Amino acid sequence: MQRLTSRLVLRPPTEDDLQLLFAIYGDPATNTFNPAGPLTDIEQARALLIRWLKHWDEKGYGQWAIALRVEPQRVIGFGGIDARDYLLVERLNLGYRFALEAWGQGYATELSQAALDFAFVELRVPRIYAVVRPAHLASVRVLEKIGMHRDGELDDVPGQAPSLVLRMEG
Repeated sequence: MQRLTSRLVLRPPTEDDLQLLFAIYGDPATNTFNPAGPLTDIEQARALLIRWLKHWDEKGYGQWAIALRVEPQRVIGFGGIDARDYLLVERLNLGYRFALEAWGQGYATELSQAALDFAFVELRVPRIYAVVRPAHLASVRVLEKIGMHRDGELDDVPGQAPSLVLRMEG
C-alpha cells in the first residue's frame, strides 16, 4: 500500500515507527496549535499508533508514515485520511504533522494533494474535511491551496475559539 509522489514515499505506519512518532508528536514545536499539547510519554505514542494500525486493519487506509523518496528510511511526518469524530459526527478527515526540519518545503501540500487524490479516486468518497485551529495560518493556507473551502466552525476546545472546518467535494 505504498504510494509515491514526486518527492515523498507514503506508507502505512508500522510498530517500528513508534520512536519517530513520539519524537514528532512529542515535540512542543509541532504542537504549537494543538490544544492538547505534545505527547508526554512513549505510552501515549504507542496508544496513538495502535489506533492508527487498527484503523488500517478495519478500513484499509489511514495515516501514512511520510518519508522522502531520496531517503525513504527516514520518516519526516505522518498524515493522510482517516475517519474522525467531529463531536458526534464521523467524517473523513485530512490531517498531518511533520517534523520541524520538514516545515516550509511544501511537503504538507504534496501529502495533502496525494491524500485527496486517494480519497476521491480510489475510495470514491463524496467529501473530505479538515479541522484546523484558527491561528494556524500555515495549515489554513495549505488546505486552501489544495482547494478546500471553509465550511463553518467546530466548538471542539472548551474555553477557546472554535476550530475552522474546511471541506472539499469529490
